Amino acid sequence: MENNIEIPKGETLEDVKLRKQIIKIFYAVWNAANPTKQVYNADLKDFINVRFLSINETAELASKRYLSTFAVTHYFTEILELSKEIRRTKAKQENENQKRFSEIIVLEYDKKDFGKIKLTAGVLKGSKQKIQYCITAIEND
Repeated sequence: MENNIEIPKGETLEDVKLRKQIIKIFYAVWNAANPTKQVYNADLKDFINVRFLSINETAELASKRYLSTFAVTHYFTEILELSKEIRRTKAKQENENQKRFSEIIVLEYDKKDFGKIKLTAGVLKGSKQKIQYCITAIEND
């Protein structure tokens, strides 16, 4: 998928809104090109599924920063495929978006010439399916 959309780099409310739209459009195109809406992650030895929650949570958080928006729109599939598990935690049951998960898996992908990208996935209660929760770039201090 060729991505040559100009991503706004500013911090204004308008820039954040535009980045959120870019992410949502990206997901719509990705979903159309990937009817199974899942990518096999080598480290987890399981599929990570992309759902409506994935789109909303990522659009909300990744749109706040240019680098996160860039990571999502340029490296999405390889992030899902190649991220490595860092830790697992219990899902926050007081968080409306995490209630359906038994645990949260934090993974990282170290993209050459870009830096680290964090992928958060939730494990659904019952089915144990792994659902992509959020993707953000990790700031290098």
